[in-house]
Amino acid sequence: MNIKKYYKEGFNHLKSDPVMDFLIKKFEKEIDITDRYNENYSKALADLIIEQQISFKAAITIKKKFNSLVRSLTDLEIINLKEDHFREIGISHRKIEYIKNVYKYFLQNKINFKNLDNDEIINELTTIKGVGSWTAKMFMIFILFKENIFSKKDLALLNSIKLNYNIENLTDKKINKLIKSWTPYNTLASLLLWKSIEEDTIYNNN
Repeated sequence: MNIKKYYKEGFNHLKSDPVMDFLIKKFEKEIDITDRYNENYSKALADLIIEQQISFKAAITIKKKFNSLVRSLTDLEIINLKEDHFREIGISHRKIEYIKNVYKYFLQNKINFKNLDNDEIINELTTIKGVGSWTAKMFMIFILFKENIFSKKDLALLNSIKLNYNIENLTDKKINKLIKSWTPYNTLASLLLWKSIEEDTIYNNN
């Protein structure tokens, strides 16, 4: 992906939507799809597992501690690390299992995800216990830089849509209509919607 070109063309496409135009004007210079990139796929997925079902701020704190914990360890050493070390930094028993599953998977499998299409990537990653479609799609956005990804299972995204578009009853039909209008830049639309929630900046058309 040529990121600068993607931003330029994506912003130009999305700005016809009044909500997106508002968010672009607010956050155009702050959007960074690369800020969670890690070339170590095991570590990247482990970070995404940590993020599952906890707040953005809590995830940042735990990921920093996890990074310090594993920085000097090999993948095999992380697999064999005692559970207490993970628990001490706020990682639950179930997530410890999931994180170790990820490291085991990449020790045993050498797959070039860049050669797979989106459905193949999701199907492959979700064979790992602890990696569902949400985690797979976040991996596709922040690690593989796929251009047109939207997760209907991301509660922050759904909440941002409800608030910014003033939709109380957000049906699948309404979501699909928005996804279609944002295509092929759903990844960029997602980044803007997340930023809206993080910064508590909501479009008001009144």
